[in-house]
Amino acid sequence: MIQFADETTRLQVREMWKTVFGDPDDYMEVYFRHKYRDETTLLYMEGDKAVASLQMLPYRFTFCETEIPVIYLAGVSTLPEYRRKGYVRQLLIKSFEEAERKDVPLMLLVPQEEWLLRFYDRYGFAQTFDAGTEALPSLKVLLEKYPDDLYAAFRGFNALFRQKDMTVQKSFDDFRAMVEEAALYDFPAKRNLIGMARVIDAERLLSLFAACYKQKSFSIRVYDELLGNNNASFTVMDGKVERTFPVDRSKPILTTGIRALAQLLLGYHISKKGEPFSTLFPEKEPQMHFMLE
Repeated sequence: MIQFADETTRLQVREMWKTVFGDPDDYMEVYFRHKYRDETTLLYMEGDKAVASLQMLPYRFTFCETEIPVIYLAGVSTLPEYRRKGYVRQLLIKSFEEAERKDVPLMLLVPQEEWLLRFYDRYGFAQTFDAGTEALPSLKVLLEKYPDDLYAAFRGFNALFRQKDMTVQKSFDDFRAMVEEAALYDFPAKRNLIGMARVIDAERLLSLFAACYKQKSFSIRVYDELLGNNNASFTVMDGKVERTFPVDRSKPILTTGIRALAQLLLGYHISKKGEPFSTLFPEKEPQMHFMLE
């Protein structure tokens, strides 16, 4: 049975995290104080025991020059003795339903190991963020620039990233958690993270794309094996999107799966996709960083 966490299961979630990920207690204290919420934590229960869980952390993401809500998946885990029973699959599907219910059009995650790229691909995620090679601006330097004024340091941090398209944005509360986590390890150098995206609402994202790139005009057929609402044909024209049936054949007709659509919309390695995609979708450099990874 799937349910949200509550005060009776909170300790089980923390113990599961420790068992599966083995993180130090001081890191877990920072994470669970700042990020954990019962209402964003899904559990798979066997009787009164939580045996699998995931957390749906809310963030903002700049997409086509507009900030949208996204869900960042964290803590996806199953206790060792309950694996290979499909519990995580059921939790992921439920998380998609929750994203739809909350009008969240996009989900993100950071795969901590390479094999997880293939695992999450099964559920419609695609790699849309590359690992960085250069260090990001130092939180320690920012704090030294604004001693005893954490909010001023946040404003300095915010100024570096708020105007960047295809970038995960941070609130002041996020920044405070980032600083506490970094301080545990003497502020190590941080880089952009490998990340994946999952389109939850293709029509909404295409609408934002169309509004940003009013000169673009095409029809696209989208296939999604898990979310039926995304299985549709769309026409992009004059800054708007319409569901079309049959496809408007006066426009370039594209066909794509939900994984490729995420890469197209986020501008991920578009130059490698060839025509007509490289003409219709602009190349971007999506960024995800400082996620308490």
